[in-house]
Amino acid sequence: MQDVLVIGGGIAGLVAARSCARLGLSVTVIEAADAVGGPVAGHDVAGLRLDSGAESFAVRGGTVAAFVEELGLTAEIVAPNPAGAWLHLPALKAGQNPVSVPLPQAGVLGIPGSPLADDVRSVIGWGGALRAYLDRLMPVLTIGREHSLGDLVAKRMGRRVLERLVEPVASGVYTTSSRDLEVDVVAPGLNSALTTTGSLSGAVLALRSGAPAGSAVGGLRGGMSSLPAALVADLNHFGAVIETGRAATQLTRTDAPDGSEQAWAVTLAPPVAESDANETDETGDMDEHVADAGEARRTARFVILATPGRQALRLLAPLGAAQDALSELDWPAPTAVTLATLVLDAPQLDSHPRGTGVLVAAEATDVTAKALTHVTAKWSWVAAAAGAGQHVVRLSYGRAGHPNPADGLSDEDFEMLALRDASTLLGVSLSAGMVRGFARTEWRDAISPATVGAPGRASSVREALSDTPGLEVTGAWLAGTGLASVIPDALAAAARIRQASLGL
Repeated sequence: MQDVLVIGGGIAGLVAARSCARLGLSVTVIEAADAVGGPVAGHDVAGLRLDSGAESFAVRGGTVAAFVEELGLTAEIVAPNPAGAWLHLPALKAGQNPVSVPLPQAGVLGIPGSPLADDVRSVIGWGGALRAYLDRLMPVLTIGREHSLGDLVAKRMGRRVLERLVEPVASGVYTTSSRDLEVDVVAPGLNSALTTTGSLSGAVLALRSGAPAGSAVGGLRGGMSSLPAALVADLNHFGAVIETGRAATQLTRTDAPDGSEQAWAVTLAPPVAESDANETDETGDMDEHVADAGEARRTARFVILATPGRQALRLLAPLGAAQDALSELDWPAPTAVTLATLVLDAPQLDSHPRGTGVLVAAEATDVTAKALTHVTAKWSWVAAAAGAGQHVVRLSYGRAGHPNPADGLSDEDFEMLALRDASTLLGVSLSAGMVRGFARTEWRDAISPATVGAPGRASSVREALSDTPGLEVTGAWLAGTGLASVIPDALAAAARIRQASLGL
């Protein structure tokens, strides 16, 4: 019997597993996909190793950088091109063509700190800018806190700021409408700064002035998939076992083999054939220990549940008193997101015509994608690997509450859609003959940790399970968006397991 079973081999699971294994506990990681890493994954396209999921991490607090240093990857941390992204928007007036303009610089999630600045007026016009400036004259909200980011922006700055600045950013970053985003999750400190400064624009300027100099995000040379690869190497070193292609179907309490204490039993589905495994979770060649695939049951003194939200809820639901508490929570439906990666022989993109990428307003009808990242413009290490005249662009499809436009499309049709959208968004004619490589990536089962009510739901889950001995739950759906939230939460969950294992 193992000391610890970790269900889920994404970053949360790997971080928690490593923390336990370093103490000398015997650890097994169970992962349903054919490789670990989850959304921090990579793939090979046209001979290039590229990120297929997350491509950066937030530098706030230094949490991720400190953890990366532990793994010996500090020298690989890189900053993106500071040029910034553009916006693709419908015309301000009927009969005009859609427009592409740089995203104003002095803002937070698209909320302008200086509503009358030239780069803001180029997006929302004089009328929108003057309406936004009224925020400076309106009484501050003094009763309660605003939860919806979109509602806050609409009340303080008006419809044009909401629709032409904030909504494209919210959709591109969080795959959902700003009206469904929890202010305190996506913009920590904004509510309190609003009360202090007396205006939303003043709050934005206060947050920006209090932030450290430099980029708000960083990446890793070679891709973020270097992170799970380093974690696997450490787990191998400490003797942990990683089982891939095995989905956990049931979690129950059981007696330990020697009858000395209660333990946990995890039932596993039959192993997934390599050809059927989810390619989107590929993280590259890793030297993983693989246990006997014929066994369908694993037991351990402790369990750390680190799967995505929907899978976690399915495993947690039967656990006695927790069942009612969990079923009563108003969980948002997951949003299906499809990514298209194109490697292009296109020297005309050398000038980076749209900065590091483009965020698309939902009302723009001439493109289907919600965002485009010009990867070789954003990350110099990718440009160097690609070579002169070669470019990598990645487009994202799927908005919350709407059907995914990639559903039902063959890979060939989806590639052509992505190529057309890339031509429109980059303002450059791109043809099929320029394509050197294409990859399709699906992310389908994630519950957003940033929607209104998410902190309360997470607290309810933790409270409902607080009296369940030997079980910890972690992951982005509870911890919040990004590695800066996920890593500390996983470390805390592992610390509690380590204390319990010592009888503390």
